[in-house]
Amino acid sequence: MATRKNSTDDPLAPLTLAVGQEDLLLDRVVREVVAAARAADADTDVRDLASEQLQPGTLAELTSPSLFSERKVLIVRNAQDLSADTVKEVKAYLGAPYEEIVLVLLHAGGVKGKGLLDAARKAGAREVACPKMTKAADRLSFVRGEFRTLGRSATPEACQTLVDAIGSDLRELASAAAQLCADVDGVIDEAVVGRYYTGRAEASSFTVADRAVEGRAAEALEALRWSLSTGVAPVLITSALAQAVRAIGKLASAPRGARPGDLARDLGMPPWKIDRVRQQMRGWSADGVSEALRAVAHADAGVKGGGDDAAYALEKAVVAVARAARPRQPNH
Repeated sequence: MATRKNSTDDPLAPLTLAVGQEDLLLDRVVREVVAAARAADADTDVRDLASEQLQPGTLAELTSPSLFSERKVLIVRNAQDLSADTVKEVKAYLGAPYEEIVLVLLHAGGVKGKGLLDAARKAGAREVACPKMTKAADRLSFVRGEFRTLGRSATPEACQTLVDAIGSDLRELASAAAQLCADVDGVIDEAVVGRYYTGRAEASSFTVADRAVEGRAAEALEALRWSLSTGVAPVLITSALAQAVRAIGKLASAPRGARPGDLARDLGMPPWKIDRVRQQMRGWSADGVSEALRAVAHADAGVKGGGDDAAYALEKAVVAVARAARPRQPNH
């Protein structure tokens, strides 16, 4: 779960720095700041910007004094990808932030953009760690924390069963915990979780697909083996893979700058999926989508009788999709 790394716990601090690559936790930091700002001033102006939208001069324009002294929340996603000129402007702003403006920097951490990360820390940013939860123990701790936050008791066995059933997607884990709390009275135990979630073939097949299109081959293969061991039909997994790759192809060809609601209607996806696919499509190319679809089609033929080993066919497809999501850089 997200953890704070300094003593400042005020979401209205002039600068909040969310560091990590776990989308759910990053989004929660943003929601917390926006909610606090709008509780203080219902007319707060919120600007949520991708790194490429913060061009040189944009920050000065957004932070220029207003006749109405309105409160603003400026959110900058993927701050590690900001251009050198924009980083200079952000660093200068950090030295003298405006009282009515809350700046939220979402930074992946690591070496890229480390100068901005260091400058934000030096400026006394409120820092929240949002690391990827790659270990099963971390996901188990996350589920326990979700139940505590919701004010409910769940047995250790129930938490473990939920992690086993849902997999590594924190959004799905959080949603499942919330659903159980809404539907079930009293202590949530293993039997209740098993009745709701164990053997959810659709959920586990989509977990395989999500990890594959994100380029996370090892996690995708882990999810694949778990799915097969629990009896998920191979055809459900190839179907989920195909849907995930097609979604990336559809969104990549959609008009740039279109609103999520319009895209959802035009592409036939729910708005929340538009946001997820946008995150997943980084690193993909048109050729990558074509290659991945061919690999999935080949696996689909294999699991429907065209091959001798369905598991091997699926493993090859998962690796091919993950490779397409993270194409190798050309040699110079």
